[in-house]
Amino acid sequence: MSAPARIPGVHEQPAVRAAAGLLVYLMIGVYFGVVLIRSEAASWYRIQEMFRFQSFHMYGLIGSAVLTGMLTTWLLRRSGARSLDGQTITVTPKERGWARYVLGGATFGIGWGLAGVCPGPIFTLLGAGVWPMLVVLAFALLGTWLYGALRRHLPH
Repeated sequence: MSAPARIPGVHEQPAVRAAAGLLVYLMIGVYFGVVLIRSEAASWYRIQEMFRFQSFHMYGLIGSAVLTGMLTTWLLRRSGARSLDGQTITVTPKERGWARYVLGGATFGIGWGLAGVCPGPIFTLLGAGVWPMLVVLAFALLGTWLYGALRRHLPH
C-alpha cells in the first residue's frame, strides 16, 4: 500500500501557520522587553526605590498595568471574544478565600525582594546582557518545579 499523494501546501499549512504565530509572539515579546528596559521596570534601582517608598515610578507602572488588566478582562467578559481557532475566550472567576493569595503573594514578594526582579523581566535582562540573571532564572525554574512537586500538599 503506497502513501497518499501529497498536495503541495495542503499538509504544510498548519506548520506554516504555527510558525507565523510563534513569530508574532516573539516580536511582541521583544517589543515588551524593550518597553520594560526603556520604562526602567526591570531596573533593580527602581524596584529598590519602590520598596523603600522613595519614588512613585514603579507604583505608577504597576497601577497602570492593573488598570489595563481590569479593562481588558472586563472587555473579554463582555464582548464574547474568540481565539484564533474560534473558541470563545472565557475568564474564570477567582476562588474565594485568602490563604492561597497571602501565601502566594508573600512567596512572590520575597523572591522579588531577594532577586530585585519579578519573573517577567528575567528574560529581558538576559537579553540586555545581565548574565547574573541566569542564577535568578535557575532558581525561578527550581521554584516552579518545587511547586509542582508539592502542589497537592499546599492550600488551594
